[in-house]
Amino acid sequence: MNEFEVGALKRDETGKGAMRRLRTTGRVPGVIYGTGKDPENISVKANELRKHLEHEAFFSHILTVSVGGEKVQAVVKDLQRHPASYEVTHVDFLRVSATDALTMRVPLHFVNEQQSPGSKAGGVFSHMLNDIEIRCLPADLPEFVEVDLGAMALGESVHLSQLTLPDRVSLAVDVSDAAHDHTVATVHMPHELETGAEDDGEVSAEVPVVGTKDEKED
Repeated sequence: MNEFEVGALKRDETGKGAMRRLRTTGRVPGVIYGTGKDPENISVKANELRKHLEHEAFFSHILTVSVGGEKVQAVVKDLQRHPASYEVTHVDFLRVSATDALTMRVPLHFVNEQQSPGSKAGGVFSHMLNDIEIRCLPADLPEFVEVDLGAMALGESVHLSQLTLPDRVSLAVDVSDAAHDHTVATVHMPHELETGAEDDGEVSAEVPVVGTKDEKED
C-alpha cells in the first residue's frame, strides 16, 4: 500500500488577492478540518501536490499531513481546479479519527472482461460508474473496489448490490431501494450489429452535397 505524506504551512492571509499571490510563489491554498477541531488555513507546495495526484490511491488513502511540525491523519475531501489549465487552485483535507467512520468515494477496477462469455460472443462492455461511495473506519479504507466481470454473458448487467466489498466496508447508499441500486457495468452487442446497419462507405442519394458549383459562385 502506498504511503503519502504532505507538508503544509499555516497561513494567515485570506481573500482572493492573497490566494493569487500565494499561487505565484508555487504554493496551493487549502484548509484542513474535522474531528471537532477548528478548521486551519494551510498551503502546500504545488509541485509536491502535483506528484501525489499522479497516483490514483492518493484520493482514497489515509494521508499524513504535517502542519507546522504536527502530523495529522487526513484524507483529500475536495479539489478545485482552474477551468483552463486544470491546475489545482485549492485543496480541502478532512482530519480522520480511528474510531469515526468515513464516507469516501473510491475507484472501481474492472477485471476479467476478455475472459467473459459476453466478450467471447462479440459483446462490448460499458462501465456506467467509475467510482462508488463507501462507508468504513479509516483503518479499513480500500484503495479501490474490484469488479469481476468474468461471468457476464450478453445482455447482463452488474448493479451496486452485486458488488463484493472488502470486510467491514459498506455502501453509503441503501441499495435495497431500487432507485439507488445503480448499474455498474453492462455487456451488449455493438450498436451496428444490434440494428443490422452496415456502413458500406457510399453516400446516399438523398444526402445533399455541400459546396456545389452554384453555391461557390454566390
